[in-house]
Amino acid sequence: MSKVMPLVKRGVQASRLALGCMPFGGSWDSQPFTDEHVKEAEAAVDAALEIGMTMFDHADIYTRGKAEQVFGRILQARPELREQIVIQSKCGIQLQDDTWPGRFNFSREHIVTSVDASLERLGIDYLDVLLLHRPDPLVEPDEVAEALAQLKAAGKIRYVGVSNMSAPQIEFLQQAIPDSFAVNQLEMSLGHLHFVDQDIHVNQHAGTSVNFGSGLMEYCRTRDIQLQAWGPLAQGKFSGREVKKEPEHIRKTAALVQRLADEKETTAEAIVLGWLMRHPALIQPIVGTTNPTRIKACQDAERQAEQMTRDEWYLLYTSARGQMVP
Repeated sequence: MSKVMPLVKRGVQASRLALGCMPFGGSWDSQPFTDEHVKEAEAAVDAALEIGMTMFDHADIYTRGKAEQVFGRILQARPELREQIVIQSKCGIQLQDDTWPGRFNFSREHIVTSVDASLERLGIDYLDVLLLHRPDPLVEPDEVAEALAQLKAAGKIRYVGVSNMSAPQIEFLQQAIPDSFAVNQLEMSLGHLHFVDQDIHVNQHAGTSVNFGSGLMEYCRTRDIQLQAWGPLAQGKFSGREVKKEPEHIRKTAALVQRLADEKETTAEAIVLGWLMRHPALIQPIVGTTNPTRIKACQDAERQAEQMTRDEWYLLYTSARGQMVP
C-alpha cells in the first residue's frame, strides 16, 4: 500500500536511506564554522553518495543555520551536485534567545522568511521538500496555506510535509492546503518502539504509557504519506556504543544485533536499520552522522530488510522492548 516518495525531479528519486545533516557545522552556539567543518561534512556527503544516498535532510535551526551554510559551501564548489540529489529542509522552530524562550511559529511571515533564509544559506533556488518541523499550538491553517502557496508559486518549494505530527494535526492543516502532504518525519527505531507498541496495545492497560498517535501509522500509509524516521540508529546503542550502564534488555539486544550481523556477514547498523525498513510502511531512515565509516556501514540495510524474516523481526522487537507481546 505505502510507497517511497515519488520522483521529485527528473531522473532522481529519494533514496531508501537519507543522510541527516543536523551535525554539520559543529557546535550549536554562535561560533562560526571552519574549513575543517566543511571538509568533515563533504566527507560525509561523499560517503553517502558512494552507498547510493540521494536525499539530504536539513532544518533551518540545525547548528543555528551553520549546517545549511556548510552544505551550501559544498554545493558552491560542486554545483553539478544540486541536480543529482534531493534536498529537504524544515522550518517552524525558533530557538531560545536572550529575550524569548524556545517556541514554534507557523505564521505566514515566519514560514516564508525561513525558507528564503534556508535557500540563501544553501545557495540554491528551491527546496525539493519543505517540512513543518513541530506542531504550533497557535497555528492558523489558512495562514500556512497562504505561505505554502506563495512559496510554491515562486518556485521555491516542490513538495511539502510535516514532522512530529499526529493524524488529527495533519488533517487539521490539510483541510486548508490543497496539495497533499508528502512526508511525516517521526522518531522511530529499535530503541524508540512506540510506533509499534501503539498498535499492539489496543484495549491494553499498558497502552496508557505509549506516546505515539493512535492510528498514525495507518493514517500515513493509507494516504501515501512517506514515513521518515529520525534517530533510526538509536544513538548507536545497538551498533557499537558503550552499553554497560544500559538496562539488561538493551545490552542483550545489542548482543543479539551483533550475533545476527555476524551470521549474515553484515554490520550491526544494517541490522538495526533493516529491522526498521522491514516494516510494510517502507519507513525511510534519516541517518544522522558525519562519520564516513558509520555511513558506509548502513549500505546493506535495504538488503537486510528484504531478507529479514517475520520471526527475526519479532525476535528483535521483543528483545528491545524487554518483554513479550501481550
